[in-house]
Amino acid sequence: MQLTAAYSFLTILQEESVPVHSYCLSFLQIILQNLEHRDIGVSNAWLDTLLAVIDVLPKETIRHEILNPLVSKAQLSQTLQSRLTSCRILGKLASKFEAHIVKRDILPLVESLCQDVEYEVRSCMCRQLELIAQGIGTELTKAAILPELIELARDEGSSVRLAAFETLVNLLSMFDHDDRSQIVLPLVKSFCEKSFKADESVLTSLSLHLGKLCHGLQGLFTQEQHMWFLEFYKKLCRIGLHQENGHNDNQIENMELEKKYSTVRKNCAYNFPAMVVFVGAKNFHIDLYATFFCLCHDPDVPVRYTIALGFCEVCKLLGSNVYLIHKELVALLQDDSLEVVDALLDHLTETLELMTSGGDNSGLDNKLMIVPDLVPALTSAEQRVANSLKWRSHEKLLQKFSCLPHIISSDQIYYRFLHRMFTIILTNNVLPVQKAASRTLCIFLRYNRKQEQRHEIIQKLVEQLGQGKSYWNRQRFLDTCEYIMEFFSKSFFCKYFYLSVLELTGDPVANVRMKVCNMLPKLKSTLKLPADKHLLQQLELCVRKLLCQEKDKDVLAVVKRTVLELDRMEISMDAYQKRFFEKDLLDQEKEREEHLLLEMEQIEKEKQQSEARSSNEKSYERKRRDSKTGSALPKSLPTVISGSSSGTQTVSRESKKSKLIRSQSFSSQAIHPKHGSLEKGTNKSNSVIGVGKNVLLPFVEDSLKIRTGSASASMSFSSATTMSSRGPGNTGDQKTNNSKEEKQKTKILAPASDKK
Repeated sequence: MQLTAAYSFLTILQEESVPVHSYCLSFLQIILQNLEHRDIGVSNAWLDTLLAVIDVLPKETIRHEILNPLVSKAQLSQTLQSRLTSCRILGKLASKFEAHIVKRDILPLVESLCQDVEYEVRSCMCRQLELIAQGIGTELTKAAILPELIELARDEGSSVRLAAFETLVNLLSMFDHDDRSQIVLPLVKSFCEKSFKADESVLTSLSLHLGKLCHGLQGLFTQEQHMWFLEFYKKLCRIGLHQENGHNDNQIENMELEKKYSTVRKNCAYNFPAMVVFVGAKNFHIDLYATFFCLCHDPDVPVRYTIALGFCEVCKLLGSNVYLIHKELVALLQDDSLEVVDALLDHLTETLELMTSGGDNSGLDNKLMIVPDLVPALTSAEQRVANSLKWRSHEKLLQKFSCLPHIISSDQIYYRFLHRMFTIILTNNVLPVQKAASRTLCIFLRYNRKQEQRHEIIQKLVEQLGQGKSYWNRQRFLDTCEYIMEFFSKSFFCKYFYLSVLELTGDPVANVRMKVCNMLPKLKSTLKLPADKHLLQQLELCVRKLLCQEKDKDVLAVVKRTVLELDRMEISMDAYQKRFFEKDLLDQEKEREEHLLLEMEQIEKEKQQSEARSSNEKSYERKRRDSKTGSALPKSLPTVISGSSSGTQTVSRESKKSKLIRSQSFSSQAIHPKHGSLEKGTNKSNSVIGVGKNVLLPFVEDSLKIRTGSASASMSFSSATTMSSRGPGNTGDQKTNNSKEEKQKTKILAPASDKK
């Protein structure tokens, strides 16, 4: 009853059910009376209510009703509970009055309670000194609060010393440079030494505040002090694992002690980013990498979970040295505990981008180093999460996979991840997971750089989902189409998916028809007149069929509502329209990026063609030089020269010049094809070295038509083209080519001799 009354009084205040003046008259005295309740839980509940009430009470009411009675309540003659309550009230009142009033009326009570005979009172008052210091300012803090903290830090009670340590750490920003270097630093160092050797009960709190302490005192440490705090942190990171702190493995039998040590290591993992700042990114590998490795492979799951939560922050701090910890990222992704994997997921996108970019100059090296290990780790993590019952983690991981196009190549995504997304959509039973997989699949398709692969993906979407036997798959197809409309241009959707969606208006399952009807306004918004006039006619035909033939009352109701919405809609035109300006600009940007991907694919093909040609011509030239220095050259000497070595050089120059002209003519035809031939070229398949055989031949034929003067020259080029299309691996072709080269050699040398 008392607890319920306390919470009710607090609710009345928070909801402002009555004016503050009425609240003070009706409820404040009841709250003050119940502060002395013999049950500690009830007393604390009423105290929480009073502390909340103080925030809204006027100063005069606080002075007369709370502060004046508090002078007697804080005396040593009062009960322990009364003095503890007075400590908490004083901490709250310090922020309500001006500094001179606090100095005159509150600080004497504070000093008295800091000297109380009971360690619980000293500890409680010590924890309120932070609030009091914030209320009185820097000068009074240095004069009145700092001496009390120094004395409490040397108290005989461990809880009092711990409270003084935590308060000192929290107030570091209020002390000047001299106070921090001459008073605070030696004091906290002494406290750490004593705690580690003889006072294990405070190690948990000490490990939690160590990062903040080192960061707050940054720049004050000597080299020796810097190394001491670093080594102290390393010892805390290993405590309980080896023979640390004077204990061996046989002595650590107490489960409570082991749990305490695990908490200390967990706090060290929490403070690891602060310690990276403490040592600097340049010294990370020498000073902290071994400690980081131990924390990532700690036997306790909470420790690994905590280090995984801060992994992204460590990556940011390391900058260009982030490659040092890529193995630890792989290890955490492959961790046995799914909790650890889940801890990585919140910032996985940013982590992967940092790991693969890494710095201004080392991005490519980082990618080459981490990607071979990263891809198997990600696929393994997805498989393990999928086999568990944690579908939310599975959904989150699939959503994070959408960043992969910016991290790994299109081919790696296609062969390692894309087909897995299809499998999840088709087989998984959890709708949010299926939708996450569908969305990620659309993003993979958006950034895929090979048209053959894009056509294959689209075909599978239409055939396996849109035309699937299960109505559930057909509904997922409609979900996928909504993502397609979000990520792709209107023209792309209309070209590949528009009619497939309209076909589902005749689906035998009412739920599918209903979902399609709800999508009809979105379908109409993708059209542009007059180019898509025939698609608009198809849409209107489907709507008329639904109105005439639909028998399901729920679907018919949706159709009628949709028809009204369709009538109100306006279709954008190919010409400029102000009301569609922003949407049209966005759609044009999407369409431009799609064309850019096609152009990039064409450029890559042309680059591969030119590389294949240059390599084959180099090998052909090398074989000609070898054959000329061999047995073939002496046979042709009598017909070419008459005892002069300069004639040989002339022949060589003439043959090279003719080959250069021939090569340039061939290259000029192949390097500048029309961009419109992209789709035709990719549909003609059967490629070697990434270039379609049938794509290359027309260029060869054109170049031959331009410069064909003799049958021997055309024979020479067709043999070279055959070599480039088949590749260097076929030994039978090599023998044939060698015999052809012998014939070509004599044919090429003969015109040179005629000129001579």
